[in-house]
Amino acid sequence: MPEVEIIFSPEQVAVGSFRLLELPSDLCKLIESSVGGDLNLAIKGGPEDDAVLCTSDRTYNIRSVTLSNSVLVVSPSPDLDASEGQVVIQDSLKELLELVPAVPRLHRLGALLREHQWEEGHEEEDENFTGAAKRKRFTLDHARIELQASEEELVQALKEKHVLIIDDALRPLSPSYLHKILELLLMHLVSLSQPHDAASVLELSRSLEYEHEVRREVTLQVMRWYGEVDAADELWKMDVERVVRQVGLGVLRQHKGNPVPEDEFMAKWSTAIGDTFVASMSLKLLTGNYLCASSPFSSSTTLSYFPCAELPTDPATRFVDLFLTHARWKAEDIVPYLSDIAVDTKDLDKLLLKYARALTDKDGLWYTARAR
Repeated sequence: MPEVEIIFSPEQVAVGSFRLLELPSDLCKLIESSVGGDLNLAIKGGPEDDAVLCTSDRTYNIRSVTLSNSVLVVSPSPDLDASEGQVVIQDSLKELLELVPAVPRLHRLGALLREHQWEEGHEEEDENFTGAAKRKRFTLDHARIELQASEEELVQALKEKHVLIIDDALRPLSPSYLHKILELLLMHLVSLSQPHDAASVLELSRSLEYEHEVRREVTLQVMRWYGEVDAADELWKMDVERVVRQVGLGVLRQHKGNPVPEDEFMAKWSTAIGDTFVASMSLKLLTGNYLCASSPFSSSTTLSYFPCAELPTDPATRFVDLFLTHARWKAEDIVPYLSDIAVDTKDLDKLLLKYARALTDKDGLWYTARAR
């Protein structure tokens, strides 16, 4: 084994000038495959945030791990007269940084966009924006800076949270207006005799604009959220399941704080989507957005609007809210309320193990709050 002479750097090097970053296998492969190509890595976070590293499609928490033995960062000696076996100590590391897959931190998006909601009747408001009003615009570039998420995760979140891009500004579409637009699209599909898997974008958007004053760019973005629009913006292939689900949520939202009998709700849902798509209706589509209970006045079941999206994103607080709502949950009922705060099933199991206690009886597996 060749001998190596280790010397301290003659130049003063600040302690902590170097960081040792351990790469997970998937990220290592990504970097290796991107040599000579495009690779987008960004560390995001404000002064009060724990930093995350984002690729184009994933987010990783950055965690510090203390090492039991110091690791020396060395480099070849810059001295031309030095032997080939001489290296110079640049720094001594007592910790490394590891990357752990994480859920994107998008909880601030709602607060950032609270004053920018797009409601019915806002079609001409941008034309009247002047001075201070224009300076309040919150754009996609602002979101990239403010939010700890990858580009793909951010774009997907904007779609799931129904955020329009109007004149470069992010404008969340109000739930009631979204519900109305979807009902109008379903109605005009029938009145214009358009096939739902190849409907004319021009005919539908023109009808909504002329008859109901819905801006074409709003209609087009809603179509993209709930189906596929071809490259030429000519044909729309409606995602029947997504549309039926969202209309069902719109109907159920009207009963927030006021439980509705299941039969009555299903009848209203059926009326809202029309006969053509009734076969696609199923309460399973609304999983994670409602609670079932037996009616105290009859043998029927009532439904209460209880959306996962409105629960806290902090896991500890999420479990507190869940167990305040129900003292115990069936396994299949609680899992949908945790899917958005867990990276995968392994992470979900860890959350349940940490914050809940499992019980098994003749009815199956249940979860209750952990005793403190």
